[in-house]
Amino acid sequence: MVPSSPDHAPRATKGREDLAAARLELLTAARHKLAIRLPVLSPDLYSSEAELNQLRRLATSGRGAEIRILLGDPAAALRAGHRLIDLVQRLPTAFQIRTPASEEGDEGTGDNHAWLLNDVYGYLFLPDADRAEGRTALRDGPGQAPLQLQFERMWERATPATQLQPLGL
Repeated sequence: MVPSSPDHAPRATKGREDLAAARLELLTAARHKLAIRLPVLSPDLYSSEAELNQLRRLATSGRGAEIRILLGDPAAALRAGHRLIDLVQRLPTAFQIRTPASEEGDEGTGDNHAWLLNDVYGYLFLPDADRAEGRTALRDGPGQAPLQLQFERMWERATPATQLQPLGL
């Protein structure tokens, strides 16, 4: 179990700037692995130079590098020319993107939750991805565990986003 200290305790996040700072803090703290769940990849998410630098650092951190993204509409992100998609296509061995299953009664569909989980028990959770408020913690194993479990369940049922794979020309 990971000890919890006051500076690592969960805290509320509110506003785009606060969320961007929390994302960057979690990306910077990560060692080799991330799990990201996004219903939609909007232009302001994971597109700043600092965030992309941290994602690049993780993707090139060695054989254990693994960045898994559950993305609700990969085709829209590709059409929009999102900077993250460009990075994913340049470093395809570290990034994996899947689309959540759309089966009737699937617990992962229809919700609008978004989250970022790193490999040092940090997380950012948004109950509604369209609203700029949620909770974050730098190191909270008990708080991250249910999100990680739900991510793993969704990941197993998800399908690879083949439209994002780079063309081998």
